[in-house]
Amino acid sequence: MLLVTRLDSYILRQLVTALIAVTASLVALIWLTQSLRFVELVVNRGLSMRVFLQLTSLLVPGFVAVILPITSFVVVQFIYQRLAGDRELTVMRSAGLSQWALARPGLMLGLIAMGSSFVLNLWIVPASNQAFREYQFELRNKVAAFLLQEGVFTAISDQLTVYVRQRDADGTLHGIMVEDDRQANTQATILAENGRLLASGDMPRVLLQNGSREEIDSKTGRLDVLTFAEDTVDLDNGHGEDAQRIREDNEMSMQELLHPNPAIVPERDFGKLLVEANRRLSQPLTTVSFALVALYFVLTGSFRRAGNLWRPLASMLSMVALEALGLTAQSLATRHPLLVPLIWVQAVLPGMVCGWLLFLPALASWPKRLHARAAA
Repeated sequence: MLLVTRLDSYILRQLVTALIAVTASLVALIWLTQSLRFVELVVNRGLSMRVFLQLTSLLVPGFVAVILPITSFVVVQFIYQRLAGDRELTVMRSAGLSQWALARPGLMLGLIAMGSSFVLNLWIVPASNQAFREYQFELRNKVAAFLLQEGVFTAISDQLTVYVRQRDADGTLHGIMVEDDRQANTQATILAENGRLLASGDMPRVLLQNGSREEIDSKTGRLDVLTFAEDTVDLDNGHGEDAQRIREDNEMSMQELLHPNPAIVPERDFGKLLVEANRRLSQPLTTVSFALVALYFVLTGSFRRAGNLWRPLASMLSMVALEALGLTAQSLATRHPLLVPLIWVQAVLPGMVCGWLLFLPALASWPKRLHARAAA
């Protein structure tokens, strides 16, 4: 029993180390590619690197949750394949270890990854997605007003454009023009010699000095000009301070997904929320399922000195096919809610089949072993 425990620790240590390394490497690569779409905020809008890192780091939990089943499969396949190539599995079998004893570290890794995936899918990822959307919304619709550039027409929103000829180091603005179309049937052009950006809560404002406001009366077509010594213009997103961001399904909690509020969510989206809830609950199970698929292809079959390439290749193709089936099942379930059980079938059935084929010989031999022990 002590020998088996040491072997479990020996293999599991390699599996966990490889899982952390592979997952971290892939997350870094995905983060690098996905964060490129926010570089424009740094280069053209003057966003600080600290804010850029805070914003993009909120995407990391979602990346981990998506790739964890795949990296679990890859790690189990690679480590066990290396053990087979180094003849370590052959020595373990010669020592009398069963398929169950050999597969136990891989299953333990799958269970660890499954628990981590449940925590990510049910709590961490929805919270990080919500924080990311709110942060992004604030930057694009409110803080963006403080990133005005000299000599550039900055579109704060579809109804508001601001031009600044010069901006001093102390924040003073010179040569300001504001094109304001936020009021229905009214277009206003505001010109000012000087100004300064102010903040009132979350709402940015610009204090204008020595300027004029020109409006065209939609009824009479007459141009109305109002001069002022000092005026304040709100630079919001065009919807006022009560504007609210529409939340997406990947930001909602499980309670909101399973019991949506009809006053907030249209009835036509109920099926989409149901699919998201089932996806969160079923995806962690694919970590164990994919680990069993890898274990089946590595631990079954005869040993060959020259190596065996078709089994790892078949294992990889099977995993790719399962991922494609999972995406197809989610797409079909979104359009037809009655097909939601397909999501669970794709997550559980491959692991059950591979586990049955892997451990069936050992299960079949148990009655004979019990009979032999009774006879002895």
